[in-house]
Amino acid sequence: MALDRTNELNSLGFAKSPAETRVVVAMSGGVDSSVVAAMLAEEGYDVVGVTLQLYDHGAALAKKGACCAGLDIHDARRVAEEMGFPHYVLDYENIFKDAVIDEFADSYLAGATPVPCIRCNERVKFKDLLQTAKELDADCMATGHYIQRKIGANGAELHCAADSNRDQSYFLFSTTQEQLDFLRFPLGHLPSKAETRALAAKYGLPVADKPDSQDICFVPNGNYASVIEKLRPGAAEPGEIVDPDGRVLGTHDGVIHYTIGQRRGLGIGGLSEPLYVVKLDVDTRRVVVGPKEMLATRIVPVREINWLGDGGFDDMAERHVSVKVRSTRPPREAILRPLSPTTAEVELLTAEEGISPGQACVFYETEGSRILGGGWIHKG
Repeated sequence: MALDRTNELNSLGFAKSPAETRVVVAMSGGVDSSVVAAMLAEEGYDVVGVTLQLYDHGAALAKKGACCAGLDIHDARRVAEEMGFPHYVLDYENIFKDAVIDEFADSYLAGATPVPCIRCNERVKFKDLLQTAKELDADCMATGHYIQRKIGANGAELHCAADSNRDQSYFLFSTTQEQLDFLRFPLGHLPSKAETRALAAKYGLPVADKPDSQDICFVPNGNYASVIEKLRPGAAEPGEIVDPDGRVLGTHDGVIHYTIGQRRGLGIGGLSEPLYVVKLDVDTRRVVVGPKEMLATRIVPVREINWLGDGGFDDMAERHVSVKVRSTRPPREAILRPLSPTTAEVELLTAEEGISPGQACVFYETEGSRILGGGWIHKG
């Protein structure tokens, strides 16, 4: 007896053939998104590649090691030509400057330590680009992010990548439920980056050996201060470096050169114990330094919360979760206390050092791989 295949789902979750399924692939020009596009094209999907030009193309041509630069646009186009699907470059410079770069500069000037890659996903890639994908009559949009989308009892859920070393959940916590319904992440289940590069070689992609991007795309060589000074001339006003009692220990060339928890490069010597930046006082232009124990924090105020768990956020009582307060740190046990639909207090069971306003606080299940959402740390 023949099987009825009319209701079978394809690999992207649609009850139709790949050829009838249009998928827009967000292509940065790197190996990850290139493999996604090639994989889907080989499976027979109606693939459309889209690359965003996010900042000055002329300056970008000489800039390697960051996504969305001029050379990367060229690489994305080459992959599309090799695999035989259409590719478009969209000029998002103004959107990117307004939605990401300006806030980045203003956050540093306010003494915070921003994470522009999260804002880019939230305000550009998963907002404007996703809307463009819908206007192209796409059924979904796929990216090369290392994260998993799984179907649970109440619909699509966000889960950590199978490879914990590549997991990008910290940068994707602000993905909304509506966006998650439309997004696909074909690499999230792979056990390692080596598997991705092996696929790139299998497809004969010109980017198979291309190095991973390391920098924030608009910050050459990781020099945040120089970018901010260019964006906000005169912002780097000199001031004093003081201890917690206000005693002057030295001077500095601008608060923007410092972050909470910083130890190196303080420019003060001859002290009996190592000192760390414990506070940035923008109003008085003072950098406050103190012993390491002053960095320890247990109560973390969080706002602009995006909730991806089940039920309404402020309908629930406090709950035990795991949280990440920096992208490079492992999750820590905590108690999450909702205060409103978009604000909460997070109590860490073990104090963390160097928690900084402007960073994200991302919520995870204590058991399992699901991301429950997150928000932005602010000054309490």
